[in-house]
Amino acid sequence: MPGAEARPFKGGIKMKKMFCFLFVFFLIFSAANINLAVDVETEGKAITMTILYDNYFHQKGGEGLIPHWGFACLIEGTEKTILFDTGTKSDVFLNNIKRSNVEPKKVESVVISHNHGDHTGGLLTFLGINPKVSVYIPVSASKEWAARIEKFKAKMIAVAQPLEICKGAWSTGEIQGPFNEQSLIVDTAKGLVVITGCAHPNIAKIVEKSKTLRNKKIYMVFGGFHLMRKSDVQVKEIIKKFKELGVQKVGATHCTGDKAIQLFKDAYGKNYVPMGVGRIIKIDN
Repeated sequence: MPGAEARPFKGGIKMKKMFCFLFVFFLIFSAANINLAVDVETEGKAITMTILYDNYFHQKGGEGLIPHWGFACLIEGTEKTILFDTGTKSDVFLNNIKRSNVEPKKVESVVISHNHGDHTGGLLTFLGINPKVSVYIPVSASKEWAARIEKFKAKMIAVAQPLEICKGAWSTGEIQGPFNEQSLIVDTAKGLVVITGCAHPNIAKIVEKSKTLRNKKIYMVFGGFHLMRKSDVQVKEIIKKFKELGVQKVGATHCTGDKAIQLFKDAYGKNYVPMGVGRIIKIDN
């Protein structure tokens, strides 16, 4: 009617409010679904750890692999593909990478346990092939060695304290010992896996720190334990400590020593995991 006061249509206001509510809900739901998709992708992957360099040969290792004194391991299935140590001789290292069907350029992070030649020998050659990696070295490593890495323009991180390498993997940080060293902790659906280069600071000390850092059970420990000069009594004390810490499976290799390896085999029985170049450890997530 002319002169009548115009009043808002209440139904229209309700419709606008409903539209705004649905729009906000759609945005929240979409964001949640995006995150969910990412989580499903990462959680569905198996964690695969391949021994690329070792002075022992695994009986089921691939054809053409060369055993040689040193250690290197590839970790796949974490957020980033990680190379842990690089063995002694670059030609042996590259041969074993090729024979293991590993594409060097897919590696995103390199973690070096300590600056000894049987763990760093293949690094510079590797960086010549793939410099687009982050290289994590112990903070106590020599400046000269660090400078050689930086020449390849790789991103270098000097590690002092524990840190996250990527989702699913952590450095223990540099642990003090006769030779300072860092180890790698990998989170799996079955528990933590601790990978050691030489364990110079004491293998039991490393395992205990790993468990404390992540506050989770330890499923497996493997790598070099540096027990060659330890007595049977000393090795058995370490095995006892492993069991007190709840370590379920063990794979001792490299610098552990044959006698100590046998003691771990005897103590762990079916839960002992034979190591050697070519060994593949797969844990479903």
